[in-house]
Amino acid sequence: MTALTWIAAFLTGLLASLGVGGGMVLIVWLTAVMGMSQLETQGINLLFFLPIALLAVIIHRKNGLISFKELVPSVLTGILGAAAGSFAAKLMGSELLGKIFAVFILVIGAKELISAVFGNNRE
Repeated sequence: MTALTWIAAFLTGLLASLGVGGGMVLIVWLTAVMGMSQLETQGINLLFFLPIALLAVIIHRKNGLISFKELVPSVLTGILGAAAGSFAAKLMGSELLGKIFAVFILVIGAKELISAVFGNNRE
């Protein structure tokens, strides 16, 4: 593993624990730089996310930032969505999935750029 891979993994963990989509960094790194398929990358991303998510939940819970009222419905629907998404990803194949992911990144990037330029952030 190269030093750049270690840096990409660290940034992914940092961003994921902040809740701002660290998985995107990992997916882009593994597909664009490491030459892995989109399906392989997503599988690694999901496994990578588990310990990071657990640590983030422990810390956010300690800081009083988790509402248990919303937790159970969120977890249950998240599990259903993850199962449906993994089946759909396998049916779509790596090439189509990569194109969908690229469009997703472009749309989110354009939205963020427009919000930053025109100042209509709704935070």
